[in-house]
Amino acid sequence: MDPSGGCPHAANARLLSRGAVTEVVLPGEVKGMAVLGHAALKEFLAHPDVAKDARHFAALQAGEIPDGWPLGAFATVQGMTTADGDDHRRLRALMSKAFTTRRVEELRPRVEALTASLLDGLERAATVGGGVVDLRAHFALPLPMGVIGELLGVDAAHHDRLHALSSRIVATDTGPAEATAVNREMVEVLVAVAAARQEDPGDDLISALIAARDENGDRLGPHELIGTLMLTIIAGHETTLNLITNAVRALCTHRDQLDLVLAGGASWADVVEETLRWDSPVSYFPFRYPTRDLTFDGTVIPRGTPVLAGYSAAGRDVTAHGPDAGRFDVTRGHATRHLSLGHGAHYCMGAPLARLESVAALGQLFARFPSLDLAVPEARLPRLASFVGNSVRALPVRLNG
Repeated sequence: MDPSGGCPHAANARLLSRGAVTEVVLPGEVKGMAVLGHAALKEFLAHPDVAKDARHFAALQAGEIPDGWPLGAFATVQGMTTADGDDHRRLRALMSKAFTTRRVEELRPRVEALTASLLDGLERAATVGGGVVDLRAHFALPLPMGVIGELLGVDAAHHDRLHALSSRIVATDTGPAEATAVNREMVEVLVAVAAARQEDPGDDLISALIAARDENGDRLGPHELIGTLMLTIIAGHETTLNLITNAVRALCTHRDQLDLVLAGGASWADVVEETLRWDSPVSYFPFRYPTRDLTFDGTVIPRGTPVLAGYSAAGRDVTAHGPDAGRFDVTRGHATRHLSLGHGAHYCMGAPLARLESVAALGQLFARFPSLDLAVPEARLPRLASFVGNSVRALPVRLNG
């Protein structure tokens, strides 16, 4: 895997031409595998003998993974993404009340109002910048960060630092010293945030998690609380940030599709689903581990292997999405559903919120600036230094074309 990231699609196509499952070499010369094909990935994600808990990670348990491994947090953080069975169900139950359809719908007025306010700021920044503004920094980032911050009860003063740390945790080009320092600082910030909420509880998710007990009277332990907050903050804004950014890029480079939506021939929800399929916000997500040797699409994945879920590859798998899988088409209809929000027991709990935020963002953005366009050729946009996150680091646009 290329730790510097870049656009994954050409490499994905080459790998898919060889099969739905492939061996990969992770940073630090750690051997792993990736599941890329849509059908194989769907089966893999829901397989009862595939675990998330790192006690099934053979090389880690054998002491072969060095301290400060850049991908270490994905394996060892304590929370829903690394829990199985009863532990996973317990943690998910404690979180689920914040992400019900009703609770998300109650957030709609706040999301709409925040979106409108950010568009005002975007216009002011464009004026200062001579007509050009970074839409990612001024709009696609503060919207999901603001919403998840309010939902959790994280003071706005922490938002910029939490995003900076999150972006380095999902980067794959960090060295051991930086990876260790970033994870330590993230924990320190979250411990301080949790302590503030414990001292002064409010109507927010952190306060609720601190107080919550499940039906057996269990509460989140300190490490589980911090791990859950880390997961929720990173997943709650990084993925939606990439989704909005990728959707705007796609529409600006496919003006016929944008015109179709503006004319009422397709919906903003259609744009969101096609973006999730065509340019998934997450390219390869770490990790899952077979608890016994398993075969997918004719390839054996040995027990204890760290496996990447190849969402961006699966989204353009021609065997699932047809020979034109590489074409951005908002009228596709999604008869074959994408897997970009997961599948099975670990399906993304925040999916309804991500969809709400993205539809609101795109609808208001292009209603206000229908001729918005990229300020530089797409090929010159700087890519994220990550094979986990899939997007660009900046999105300079002209609001009026």
